[in-house]
Amino acid sequence: MNLFYAPDIKPPVFQLNAEESKHIIKVLRMKSGDIIHFTDGKGMLYHCRISEANPRGCFVEVLKEEKGSDRRNFYLYMAVAPTKNINRFEWFLEKATEIGIDRITPIISEHSERKVVKHDRLNRVITAAVKQSLKTRHPQLDDSMAFSKVIKTNFKGEKYIAYIDEKVTLELSKAYTPGTNTMVLIGPEGDFSPEEVEQAKKEGFIPVRLGPSRLRTETAAVAACHTINLLNY
Repeated sequence: MNLFYAPDIKPPVFQLNAEESKHIIKVLRMKSGDIIHFTDGKGMLYHCRISEANPRGCFVEVLKEEKGSDRRNFYLYMAVAPTKNINRFEWFLEKATEIGIDRITPIISEHSERKVVKHDRLNRVITAAVKQSLKTRHPQLDDSMAFSKVIKTNFKGEKYIAYIDEKVTLELSKAYTPGTNTMVLIGPEGDFSPEEVEQAKKEGFIPVRLGPSRLRTETAAVAACHTINLLNY
């Protein structure tokens, strides 16, 4: 099954934008009468039929709508420092979307080597991963945010900051309570500064580690995302 993303889809008949229409009609060579599936990114799956195969503005008829099978009983919010090589950060976005995540904030901290990201490009990476992995929930991607602002986010749930320090022995896998909403901070290549860790602790974040190995930023972020998901299944 191919899955397409249409955040504004509305029954009974909906017109797709030019980009999606061209891809469906010209590239995939679909035609009037063909069955096609969409998600609104909010958890709904729509079974549709192409009613007018126009590559400039394809019309589809909604036949059935149902809740997606990727519903979760927890909410995962991760604030991750963009990597110097943006391809690595995009890899994290792709894999986290495939595994399961609700919200992502590119966090700018004291040791960040990259402080500017292209939000539209990153969001396209997420959208592609949503369609490829047949997800019906499109993760929220925030604009870049300073560390000092992120840690003051009004978040109800467990809050963790992954930090490399010999004094940090608590594993995320042991600290997290399954079924609980959680927020995880992942630092840049140079990690969070000790001052930032102390600031986070004052805001209720618990320092944790992600195992005995020293991980790259994007690897640590995927490991944390997978840990939370694995403990919930």
